[in-house]
Parts: sequence; structure tokens; C-alpha cells
Amino acid sequence: MGHVQDRWYRSKVDPATGKRVREKTELHGTGERYRVRYLDPAGRERSKSFPDKQKRAADNFLLAVENDKREGRYLDSRGDRVLFRQQAENWIKGQSDDPATREVLRSRLDSKILPALGDLPLTKIRPSTIRDWLGEIEDQAANYKVVLFSAVSGVLESAVDDRLIGTNPCKVSTIRRPTGGSGAVKEVWPEERVKAIRDGIVERWRIVVTLGAGCGLRQGELLGLSPDDVDEQNMVVHVRRQLRTVGGVKVFAPPKGGKTRTVPLSAGLLDEIRWHLADYPAPVVTLPWRKSNGEPTTVRVLASGEHGRLYSGDLFNKTIWAGAFRRAGLKPAKQVDGMHALRHFYASVLLAQGVSVKELATYLGHADAGFTLRVYTHLVPSSHERARLAVDSVFAPPGAADGLGTA
Repeated sequence: MGHVQDRWYRSKVDPATGKRVREKTELHGTGERYRVRYLDPAGRERSKSFPDKQKRAADNFLLAVENDKREGRYLDSRGDRVLFRQQAENWIKGQSDDPATREVLRSRLDSKILPALGDLPLTKIRPSTIRDWLGEIEDQAANYKVVLFSAVSGVLESAVDDRLIGTNPCKVSTIRRPTGGSGAVKEVWPEERVKAIRDGIVERWRIVVTLGAGCGLRQGELLGLSPDDVDEQNMVVHVRRQLRTVGGVKVFAPPKGGKTRTVPLSAGLLDEIRWHLADYPAPVVTLPWRKSNGEPTTVRVLASGEHGRLYSGDLFNKTIWAGAFRRAGLKPAKQVDGMHALRHFYASVLLAQGVSVKELATYLGHADAGFTLRVYTHLVPSSHERARLAVDSVFAPPGAADGLGTA
């Protein structure tokens, strides 16, 4: 059970009378007079202070705390002092052990969330606060709004879990959660565009276009690929790492999702790799693993700039990739003509040749084949005629040689 401490007076026994009396403490007249001290449900000591002449308020607060503890409705009194940005920093720690992923989360918070919500105490964030913030980001892309809203809701849900607030204001009925697009690829490059970019890119980087369109690797995986990952005997490429930037430092890291995978390698692609290495031998590069102070990892890198220079994804996009469009006489379209377009092209080629969605998901490194289907569903060739033939093998039309239709 907690108690209310009077910081201005203390009790003592009068030696002359033997009776208990009050005397002023050295804190008399300074600061708030009453301090409520109590244990939270986890057994940690908490306190809340009240000014002079607020003894009844302090007693009522203590009574309410004890009742809330018994009924499972306890909230930590720190909720009115903890700022959203402080809770966000704590929330990030539980989202991923990957430094680069945490960096992405911080970037989203810094750009579109903390300027509006960061300096608000958690208990001051109301549903109206969230509605105002949603109004501020209404011009953002639909899927980006979903990502931002999920981050805000996640931070506030962690505050609920920590009993700093009672409910998550993002989950009330008057807040409509943003919805993104279907996620399906809207446009796939034709073969002519792939060839134009391949011819337009700087020659020493041509191999990344070839492997992006021919193996479906992500940008970071292409920039971190080693000739030692190419298994000529089994005609496959082992996707073991990617090149990332964490805190301004280039690092090697596992592929997205932390899982390595194996992708089929065609004879034509193998020839391209051999020709590239003959002209541009792979430099040996040593970088930290996963984080800026991670274990040094030494790799021969297939694609690099002059003198073995490595490019971050952003620098590659602004210089090498953008330059390929200029030399090809093409104008890049936002959100359509990034390097991911090569990955979409690869998926379209495989699906057109009858490769199953499940196999494609494995090659692309998708954990869920359902996600692959949602993204590329409209690229799956129609099987109407195959279905008709399958049914006609049982229900053949009149006059056919076999099937129930002749019975």
C-alpha cells in the first residue's frame, strides 16, 4: 500500500511531554508539499507530487491508483511526462535488430511524424490530434501514408502496453486507417526498354542490368554480388548478401528478410558474367557485417566503379542509373523506372514461360507466394484454353472420339 508524504513537516516525539508533535523540515515552503509514493503492478516505486493545500487531492489520487491496480486499469503517471519522440525511440528498438531497418524507421519518423507529434506528451495525443496529422500528410502516396500511420499507431500501442496511456487513439472508430493500393505492378518494361537501358548504362555497370533482368536480384543484392556466388557447375547464383549503408557507413548485410536463396542461371547470363570479369576483374573489398562496427567481411565484388569504388544505392541511382536514361534518350518516370523495374521484368518473363508463382516467389526471395501472386497476378498467362481442353477430356462434345459427351 502506498502513502502520502508531507515534505514540509515531519513527526517527532517531544522529549518534554513524550507526545508526538510535528516540526518543519528543511524543505518547508519550497517545492510541492505532498508526494504520493506507491508501487506499480511490476513492483517499481512511483511517485506523484501535489502542492500545498492539496492533501485531499493527493489522498484521492492514491486511492484511485490502488483501485486501478486491483481492477487492472492502472496507468503509469509518467504518461503525462513521456514525449511521443521518447516512446518512438523505445519502440524502434523492438522492431528489428537490423541497423539499416531501424535507420529507415527513424528517417520516416524524422521526416513526417516527429515534427507534428514528437514534442507532445503521450497523454495529450487525442483522436483529434491524429486526424489533424492525417490531414497534414494527405498529399503523400497512398502506400506511404499506410506506412506512416502504422508507425504512429505502433508507437502509441507500445505506450498502451507500457500502461502510459489507456487506449490507442489511432484505433478509435472515428479514425479511418489509410489504405494503400493493391500492390500489383502497374507497368512492366518491354524488352526494348531493358535493352535500351543496358546499352545506355556505363559499360562497367552493364552487368547489373543483365543480372537484374535475368535473375531478379534487388539493387543491394546486385551491388553486393560476388563472382564466388556464381555456381557454374550447378548453373545457379547464390544470393548471400547485399550492400547497404548504415549511419553513412557501407556494410555487407544478409538479403532482405535475412534469408539467402538460390536463383537459376542461364548459359547466356554466365557468358555475360565471364565477359564482364575479363574486362573488369573483381576487386577485393572488406566491409563491416550488418552494422558500422560489425565483423569485417572480405568479398570479391562483381560490379564496382573505377579502382574498386563501391556505390551506395542512392549514389548509384543519381549517377549511373540516371545517366543510362540520358544516354538512351529516355525520360525516367517516378516510381516506375527505378532498378526494381528489372526485377518486375524478370518476373514477367518467367510467368510468360509458365514458371509457377511458387517457384517465382522462391527466386525473388518472397516469404509468401501469396504476396507474389498479388503483385504479379495480372501477368499470369490466361489458362482458359487449357481449362477447356481439360474439361473436354471428360465431357467431349457430341461426335468426339471419347468422353462422357459421346455416351
